Amino acid sequence: MSERRKIKNTELMVSNINLGGNVFGWTLDEQQSFKVLDAFIDEGFNFIDTADTYPWWVNGKGGLSESIIGKWMKKKGIRSELIIATKVGSETKEHGFDISKKHILKSVDESLQRLQTDYIDLYYTHFDDNKTPIEETLSAYDEVVRAGKVRHISASNISPTRLIQSLEIAEQNNFPKYVALQPHYNLVERTKYESEYLPLVKKYDLSVFPYWSLASGFLTGKYRTDNDLSKSVRGAGAKQYMNSKGFAILDALDQIAEKHNTQQAAISLAWLLAQTNILAPIASATSHVQLETLFESAQIHLDKEDLQLLDSVSN
Repeated sequence: MSERRKIKNTELMVSNINLGGNVFGWTLDEQQSFKVLDAFIDEGFNFIDTADTYPWWVNGKGGLSESIIGKWMKKKGIRSELIIATKVGSETKEHGFDISKKHILKSVDESLQRLQTDYIDLYYTHFDDNKTPIEETLSAYDEVVRAGKVRHISASNISPTRLIQSLEIAEQNNFPKYVALQPHYNLVERTKYESEYLPLVKKYDLSVFPYWSLASGFLTGKYRTDNDLSKSVRGAGAKQYMNSKGFAILDALDQIAEKHNTQQAAISLAWLLAQTNILAPIASATSHVQLETLFESAQIHLDKEDLQLLDSVSN
């Protein structure tokens, strides 16, 4: 059974693993996606992450992931037991990054329709367009929260400056505030988050849900030579980490995984769960074996020695 954690400044209780929905409609068809979703909730987890544009790189506009989740929720009849996060603002082949009021109001209704629900638990600014006035974006969120379409808002790819401004403008105008941050953070990508975002996370009491928790699969340990990169459609993304630091991290993961009798990926996620303010890493799974690794990671408690070793090789 998964542990439940409370998203700060909300009433939402989420499982400590956040299932990534980017693979639904991409590397998994509808039937395969249903199997993964079934197994996830059967194990006691309740937190699912998607975006209105997943997987736009397949069909040009996205929408498939939300539609699959919507059909599945309808079939199961368990909407009230789940915490669903989706996002707005990303680019597609049809439009650029956009967090204008017009785009948010249109997009939220389209997401609700695809998800076959009348509310979204956590609605993210997926990407900043860096041009819409913050007041305009937040007033759109204010409207959808008041209408009951969205319970809480969060931020993903936003600069530290715009994040601070958003939180301050929300405070001044009584607009909804971002309650969580979804940053790019993992054992091989620590610097940017820890130096630029962690101080803000602490100051503004944000809950954190890291994406790319396994560094495009590199932290699973399956990519160790150039020949390994062809093992998966995501292999190319792991190449950048194949250097002395990356391999030192893999060596440490091998050692600790053996000690805990588990997989390297489970240790990578357990390391994230041990960090301040991190409630649930986001990870996707395309098979039962990968799901088992996610479930294991939620149960692993790394000791001081494990954490010191990982810290020394990844810093």
